[in-house]
Amino acid sequence: MEGGEAPLPGGAGEKRERLRVESLTKVYPTGKRALDGVDFTIREPGVVAVIGSSGAGKSTFIRCVNRLVEPTAGRILLDGVDLVGLDRAGLRAARRRIGMIFQEFNLVERLTVMENVLAGRLGHVGLVDTLRRRFAPADVDAAFDLLERVGLEGFHDRRADALSGGQRQRVGIARALIQRPDLLLVDEPTASLDPRTARQIMRLVRELAVERATPAIVNLHDVALAREFADRVVGFSAGRIVFDDAPVALDDSTLDRIYGGENWHAPPEDDPPSTSSGARPTTLDDAGA
Repeated sequence: MEGGEAPLPGGAGEKRERLRVESLTKVYPTGKRALDGVDFTIREPGVVAVIGSSGAGKSTFIRCVNRLVEPTAGRILLDGVDLVGLDRAGLRAARRRIGMIFQEFNLVERLTVMENVLAGRLGHVGLVDTLRRRFAPADVDAAFDLLERVGLEGFHDRRADALSGGQRQRVGIARALIQRPDLLLVDEPTASLDPRTARQIMRLVRELAVERATPAIVNLHDVALAREFADRVVGFSAGRIVFDDAPVALDDSTLDRIYGGENWHAPPEDDPPSTSSGARPTTLDDAGA
């Protein structure tokens, strides 16, 4: 199955459309066509893994969905609202509904775990409260609950720069979920983690997506993780979707088509740090949703 949508296991009957991407195209000033008319739909909660070679367009796709990268053409509809057509204020409001988990964690190193998690609420509080880092008691309670859920109970006063990579990624997950998002975008969450921690993080993402009935699009290098934790796998090659089906359909010939004959059994090489999301945040405001 190429493009469109594959049904996620366990669904019954017609589901409301969560996300629709139509003819999404991205051409960079260099002339490189990173996305070439991508069509994609999500109607059910669950984990959708996006796989493909470096440069296939998978990171550009995820970052176009919340306009960290501006599309050249096409439409991105979240519950029927076209994100591409939104002005700055409209996009800011729409991003409150989209949780983003980054490969580079994007934490403010000098702030505490609790302050980093509460950064996910910056789009929901007023300017004065933001400047004073003043949050509603309900938000603080929710942050404590999330820290317990992601396995960081008792870490709320610890500085982010004192955490391990896996712990930082758990803070990033909690920060995204405190937005109470309608959609989760997860960009290479395991790329800098050891295999055991990578599986723990993917298990956590899956469990939370199911518990909260939130669709999660997860960009992954590791085919084994996609097979184990995703409900649906989308394969990109040369800016196009060439596979869209259940993980069980990922046979060797399909993987050869996705990866262009590369040795997909070999450990993936790390991509260079992305610059499309901006510099590492240095203040609480910089780390906002």
